[in-house]
This record gives sequence, structure tokens and C-alpha cells, in this order.
Amino acid sequence: MALGEWISVTSSRELAERELETERSEIDLEPEDEREELELLYRAKGLDPEEARTLSTEIISRPEAALDVLAREELGLDPEELGGSPWTAAGTSFVLFAFGAIIPLVPFFVARGTAAVLWSVGLSAVALFGIGAAITLFTGRGVLRTGLRQLILGLGAAALTYGIGRLVGVAVGG
Repeated sequence: MALGEWISVTSSRELAERELETERSEIDLEPEDEREELELLYRAKGLDPEEARTLSTEIISRPEAALDVLAREELGLDPEELGGSPWTAAGTSFVLFAFGAIIPLVPFFVARGTAAVLWSVGLSAVALFGIGAAITLFTGRGVLRTGLRQLILGLGAAALTYGIGRLVGVAVGG
């Protein structure tokens, strides 16, 4: 999981860097075309044609400012913040995955068979709902809706994983 997260963030950063380099090259090689793009962006935002032309001419005369504006407006990128650190993403993913993986195992330390499976499902369900509910502190969405969504998706993934395990012959002791 952590490696996948590292690859994902690194790839996103590399794509963003490539897009910025392409934009930088276009500003250097075709400044008038890029100035026209800026002018169209400002006209779309409500500036009259003369103001848009004046502003775009001023910005394109400063290549780094032009790159910053075009990156934000055209590409939707913040040149200073290209998706965060892949190491932070990997480390966070590792810790959260390890924490999440231990929750369904706890009942197996104190019980066996069907009782352990039922306690594992119950504890996992509570944890999944709790995580969904906690997310609402950041999203402002409804606790019940988000908690249930997390619960349904998490238990669905667990059921699918369990089913695949059963198909290939892996069984929970009982």
C-alpha cells in the first residue's frame, strides 16, 4: 500500500512537472500565442477586451509570472505545491494501513472460530463507521451518510476478499 501511494504521488508530481516544462517552453517559443491564451482567460473572467489585452501583455513580459498564472488558470496546478511529498504519503499510508489491518485481528487474540469471526466483523464495522464519521470533521458532510458509506464500502471489500480467499482454499480456523 505504501509503495503504491509513493508511486502514485511521484507519478502525479512528474506529470505536473512535465506539464509545467511544456508550458515554460511554449512561453519561450510562442509568447504571442500564450499572451492570447491569457487574454482569453481574462476575458472569460469578465474583463473587457482592452483590459484583458493590457494585463496579458504585462504578464507575458515576465515569463515566471506568466508560467505561474498559466499553470494555475490553464493547468489547474500550483507550481509551488505539486501534490505533496511521496514519502509523507507512503509513510501515512503504511501507518494507517497497519492500524486498519490490526483492528479485525484483535478478536482472534482472545477468541476462536465463529465467535472470533463475528467479533471481528462487529469491531471492523464500528471502526469503519467511526472513520467515516471522523472524515466529516474535514468535509462538513453528514455523519450518518458518510459513516454508512464507509461502512458499506469497507464491509463490501472485506466480503469480496473473504470470498476470493474461500475460492482459492484459504479458510478461517474454526
